[in-house]
Amino acid sequence: MHYYSTNHKSPPISFREAAVTGQPQDKGLYFPSEIPHLSGSFFQDLKSKSKAEIAFEVIRPYIDGEIPDKELFGICEDTVNFDFPLVKISDTVSSLELYHGPTMAFKDVGARFMSRCLGYFSKDSDRHVTILVATSGDTGSAVANGFLGVKNVDVVILYPSGKVSNIQELQLTTLGQNITALEVNGTFDDCQAMVKQAFTDTDLNKKLSLTSANSINIARWLPQQFYYFFALQQWDHKEPPVISVPSGNFGNICAGLVAYKSGLPVDHFIAACNSNDIFPDYLLNGEYKPKPSVATYSNAMDVGDPSNFVRLLGLFDNDISKIRQMVSSCSVNDTTTLDTISRVYHESGYLLEPHGAVAFKALDEYLAQHPGKKGILLETAHPIKFVDVVEKSIGEKIAVPDASRYLLGLKKQSVLIAPEFAKFKEFLLARS
Repeated sequence: MHYYSTNHKSPPISFREAAVTGQPQDKGLYFPSEIPHLSGSFFQDLKSKSKAEIAFEVIRPYIDGEIPDKELFGICEDTVNFDFPLVKISDTVSSLELYHGPTMAFKDVGARFMSRCLGYFSKDSDRHVTILVATSGDTGSAVANGFLGVKNVDVVILYPSGKVSNIQELQLTTLGQNITALEVNGTFDDCQAMVKQAFTDTDLNKKLSLTSANSINIARWLPQQFYYFFALQQWDHKEPPVISVPSGNFGNICAGLVAYKSGLPVDHFIAACNSNDIFPDYLLNGEYKPKPSVATYSNAMDVGDPSNFVRLLGLFDNDISKIRQMVSSCSVNDTTTLDTISRVYHESGYLLEPHGAVAFKALDEYLAQHPGKKGILLETAHPIKFVDVVEKSIGEKIAVPDASRYLLGLKKQSVLIAPEFAKFKEFLLARS
């Protein structure tokens, strides 16, 4: 197994090299040379396997012996040592809750796996690595938690000022130690653009060993497959599910599509988008047109130029007709998001947060048009992370979970910078 750049101008490299470097110099994304196909016996025994066994068998071909099996199994076991319950909302819709990890967001899995891989690769080395992370909310906190205190690793997180929730910002900015938060006076797209440019800047790469912990990085992206296998392990219906994925940077749904290409039975995928409707427009018109992101209640999806779009194209041989057969998409605005949270809560007692509400609405519409099918939505964060929006929707106060209550007494520590690469570069060089 090797990893090539989607721009095909950088040489193929190993998993270790791809995880450590993050992004190719030609500004593409690393992609595996093949998608392994899991055996029929794996799926026959899926319900009897532990989460760690599933994760190990799924990811092992991608590592290709670069981490010994014993150590890799331990990494997988540590990565998925919390619950991923599939909760029934109605006769046709279930929610896969991905927020039972340490930062209450789905990105805990990828961040934990990546941090433990880099920890293994650097355990006998004095090489110092600087991890750059652009976040619209949950990526930063998951990466910060996963890498906190890891030897020879510094984490620099860029997040858009005023565009993340209070709990998300506290998770980003209160850890200290080897974690630094840069509060960018701009959008997530500004943050992402600066991170991407840093990886191709000659001066920075002479001074620093840089890597990314966004879904740009294959060690963060590939383990997101695990969720889908955990969902099917709990699926009690004969027919495979329709899966609705809240989609912004498209790392999560692309990981699900990799799982599907590996043999996981899925009827159809829905890329559920908010008012940032680049992908729905692409499926409709056949032309990919990035545009400036707009702020919404589902802020982790506020992306105007999804990085992982190129990986999605690669999975379907750049053929839009193949994409349309397996993936559909729709755009859900803030008003409908609020209405959906309220309706689902008062009809079923189930509490969605904004991203899950977008996924629910998209799935609900699809199932109405395809009678007899059943589906799963991915609920990617705990409602407390969006307390103002959720309480506005349902007209009630919600309890603060113990996992985040301590944050409310902590003081934010961040560095405010302009959305200019020169300022970002100056900051990084001053630390070298």
